[in-house]
Amino acid sequence: MSKMTIRDVDLTGKRVMIRVDFNVPQDENGQIREDTRIRAALPTIRLALAQGAKVILVSHLGRPKGTPDAKYSLKPVQERLAMLLGQPVRLAPDCVGEATAAMVRAMRPGDVLMLENVRFHAAEEKNLPEFARQLAELADVAVNDAFGTAHRAHASNAGIGQFVQPMVAGLLLADEIAYFDKSVRNPERPFAAILGGSKVSSKIGVIEALTAKVDALLIGGGMAFTFLAAMGKPVGSSLVEKGMLDTARQAIAAAQQRGVQLLLPLDVVAALQMDPASPIKTLFLDESIPEHWMGFDIGPVTVQRYIQALKGMKTILWNGPMGVFEMEPFAQGTLQLAQAVADSHALSVVGGGDTDAAVRQAGVAERISFISTGGGAFLELLEKGSLPGIEALTAR
Repeated sequence: MSKMTIRDVDLTGKRVMIRVDFNVPQDENGQIREDTRIRAALPTIRLALAQGAKVILVSHLGRPKGTPDAKYSLKPVQERLAMLLGQPVRLAPDCVGEATAAMVRAMRPGDVLMLENVRFHAAEEKNLPEFARQLAELADVAVNDAFGTAHRAHASNAGIGQFVQPMVAGLLLADEIAYFDKSVRNPERPFAAILGGSKVSSKIGVIEALTAKVDALLIGGGMAFTFLAAMGKPVGSSLVEKGMLDTARQAIAAAQQRGVQLLLPLDVVAALQMDPASPIKTLFLDESIPEHWMGFDIGPVTVQRYIQALKGMKTILWNGPMGVFEMEPFAQGTLQLAQAVADSHALSVVGGGDTDAAVRQAGVAERISFISTGGGAFLELLEKGSLPGIEALTAR
């Protein structure tokens, strides 16, 4: 890696401020529904504690719009983290200010202090230097371990680097960078990318970037219908972004010009509406899909074609499901492809919340080489090759 990581720094007795992503889902009563993001930060926190650091945690939760809101307090997160760490975790009343500074001064090596929601201050998302400086005054070392927000140039993950050095990657962020390098920057070939999801417009930059890098590009999900329509295929009432038809044609032409194998569905699982109780048919794209029918999954012929295309690949990158996998009649394309990726001998990297959920639903998450913790950050990294939260890290 070209950037420093937490393993490169002596943390003994230091005030170590770790930007974590504790933006966890909660129910209507504020109870945490799922704590994967908290658990993902534990290795970095434990490493710092093992070195005798004073650990100060910074995170956002929800969208409080730059003002304190009890609904978005990190107190439930503090309680869950204390349980997972097996030691006390104190919660500061704010992320800056004298009361918080006093709590930091009172810390001993091995203590953990969580600052209150950093987005209670509008200056965080505006990345105002004065706010970043106030955060920096609480730290001797800054650590960014929040890949999920690394695509945002905010005070706590980018601006703070102007005022405290070194600023290093935590273990989670270091893994994200390392697997991006191995799967995109320097992939072992042949290299295949699988792209799904609903819209071409949200991923056109990723499509263009990957077309310049991959040997094969497999497209599914709702976005496939814009490509199919651009080729003149009958798609019935399936989702088509009419404003993206020319863009889709250009992407197809670019793939052909570069010798990239671009695969699109040959058949689809279609229904009158997105409802498991709706009449369902498997239809080939060379036939006329009835006007009111819509495709909600890739069909069995396409599944086998995609699985065959993945055989022999050394690197596989996947973002976006092949269909509405949350509904059983439209899940098989995604689930069977997940199984094929897991069965492959390739370095497999999966990114995006829906794709993460899909490989877990398929029961193959443990056999995927790496599952990224960021959705928007993962896509932006694929498109642009770097992110503000990574650029702010201290170079080796």
